[in-house]
Amino acid sequence: MQKLPWVMILKFAIQSIGVVYGDLGTSPLYVMPGIFPHGIKHEDDILGALSLIFYSIILIFLVKYVFIVLSANDDGDGGTFALYSLMCRNAKVSLTPNQQAEDKEVSNYRLEVPSRRFRRASTMKSFLENSEAAKYLLLYVTILGTAMVIGDGILTPCISVLSAVGGIQEAASSLGENQIMWISVVILILLFQVQRFGTHKVGYSFAPILSIWFLGIGLIGIYNIAKHDSGVIKAVNPLYIVHYFMRNKKEAWISLGGVILCLTGSEALFADLGHFNILSIQLSSCLVVLPSIILAYFGQAAYLRKHSENVANTFYSSLPKSVYWPMFVIAVLAAIIASQAMISATFAIVKQSVALGCFPNVKVVHTSQKHEGQIYVPEVNTLLMLACVGVTLGFKTTLKLGNAYGIAVAFVFAITSTFLVIVMVMIWKTNILLVILYVLTIGLVEYVFLSSVLYKFLDGGYVPLLFAAVMMTIMLLWNYGYRKKYQFEVENKVSREALVTIMSNTIHRAPGVALFYTELVHGISPIFTQYVANVPALHSVLVFVSIKSLPISNVPLGERFFFRRVEPQVSGMYRCVVRYGYRDAKIEPQFFEKVLIDQWEDFIQNNAPYADERGEASDHGIAMINEEGVQREIGLVDEAIKIGGIMYLMGQSEVKASRGSGFAKRFAINCLYNWLKRCVRQPEDVFNVPHKRLLKVGITYEI
Repeated sequence: MQKLPWVMILKFAIQSIGVVYGDLGTSPLYVMPGIFPHGIKHEDDILGALSLIFYSIILIFLVKYVFIVLSANDDGDGGTFALYSLMCRNAKVSLTPNQQAEDKEVSNYRLEVPSRRFRRASTMKSFLENSEAAKYLLLYVTILGTAMVIGDGILTPCISVLSAVGGIQEAASSLGENQIMWISVVILILLFQVQRFGTHKVGYSFAPILSIWFLGIGLIGIYNIAKHDSGVIKAVNPLYIVHYFMRNKKEAWISLGGVILCLTGSEALFADLGHFNILSIQLSSCLVVLPSIILAYFGQAAYLRKHSENVANTFYSSLPKSVYWPMFVIAVLAAIIASQAMISATFAIVKQSVALGCFPNVKVVHTSQKHEGQIYVPEVNTLLMLACVGVTLGFKTTLKLGNAYGIAVAFVFAITSTFLVIVMVMIWKTNILLVILYVLTIGLVEYVFLSSVLYKFLDGGYVPLLFAAVMMTIMLLWNYGYRKKYQFEVENKVSREALVTIMSNTIHRAPGVALFYTELVHGISPIFTQYVANVPALHSVLVFVSIKSLPISNVPLGERFFFRRVEPQVSGMYRCVVRYGYRDAKIEPQFFEKVLIDQWEDFIQNNAPYADERGEASDHGIAMINEEGVQREIGLVDEAIKIGGIMYLMGQSEVKASRGSGFAKRFAINCLYNWLKRCVRQPEDVFNVPHKRLLKVGITYEI
């Protein structure tokens, strides 16, 4: 990844405060009530809970996310799909057979094949590549993690805004739950309306507010420690955790569902990495965020040591009266910003999913010309807003929401750790003792958290699992249709002999260039024969264009177009694979055509042997094309463009289950998948194809 100057790193560090940490920073609003929903039974339970909070933040937020997980980025991009892409690049675990040897020549690919000296890495790589079950499991777990992050993006705004607005009851007790709920709904709707302005503007607008928030909770924490009980510093002794579990047993285990809420937003550090960079997030985490939230929790514990009866409203009760209203206003604003962290993360992870064929085609707006990772997804933004409003109206208070929230957070933590262990062994080749240490400390803690939050399944915990089930159904259905369509094209592609026959029997060759879009990167799509059967004429130059997403975040523009001659016996027929990373924006039509033509002519000039797409020499042997031949071929292309222009040909596909399929498959494909296809953006919109020069060819896929 390109090294940034320090000025830019500091700029990103300031911006990241406004985008990444809102969720983590506002967790002091609801953690203590979540740990002690039925009150505090023993004075030392406060120290036990505080010790759990302290070590959870150190282990999972600081050690795991800030210093380990951020390093497992995919060329500067983070999130569950970034980890999956990293594994796909280093082992053949993708279920779509569109890999090409030339992909590894892209400079950003940076493939590192495990050395034989590292037997564990080779063994794991071999197992993942040779086991179909392992490939499917990896894909399903990736989609589950993605669905949970999206669920997190729904629950975060609800719990953050409800917790902050609920503090007004401290000063205006006449306000009931319904009034607070409707105020929260209005704030949430306004929040989602500002997303269209982009992360850049949102981050700069929010960063000063959240900086004041972190400064405020840190100073108030120091004030409460000094005023109420400086002895809470004893909680750094982990023995208080042991005593807490010995005293409370099952109740202590159940309370972990409240403790995990202090870690909410940690995953946003990784998922939002594409908006910033590693060093900027590490700086802001260590210098601003960590000290502030640690002081805030210690201050709350000091207050509760003297006022344990106020645990249900710990944050606002512990505020000095003189700063109540300023902190209330900042808390509401900070809660709004907390929502921004997971909304941005959701946008990033949806874009990755779309690029890798695991999410329906949606519009992705790049909101910054300077920083390509900063995006806005209108359809997802609207769905998140509707879901947030529905959840807020349904739950009304934060207690059950906390149960739901904890499950989403715990699942994402566990999935990230599982993938991280694979990356450690297969890609980083980490010392096995360090891997075991990670599993027995951080990994074990996270699975204990997961077991605790699942206990509260019926008390609201089913909500994120319901969201995840719906999202997984959509994503798996889309990915299944995507893979089956590709498999159909592979099985029915036009043979070399059939192609020569078709071209020799073609009645007429009209001047012009036809860009024939197809999913296939090897062979000719059956859509071509369908076109020839209905239109007995072809353009003088044909280019079979395949839009392909590589398992990397970016493909340099100079390496984006990969050309081959399709068949040396047939003139004027080429293949062009257009390779994108999952963070790359699709090129605008005019610029796309210009770059394609320039690199096409470069290919003709620089590839003297007539090489077909299998890399074989033509009938002329290995003789070089002389300068005259090169100019004649380029002249043919230029003349075709000048006289006939460029036309775009695409398949208008109908997908249906094959004869003999069971009811479930027919319903999934004929009804659900086709309904999804109609609801989302069509391929010509995704690829920015000009409609005035587009011709569609109908074809039916029986899968």
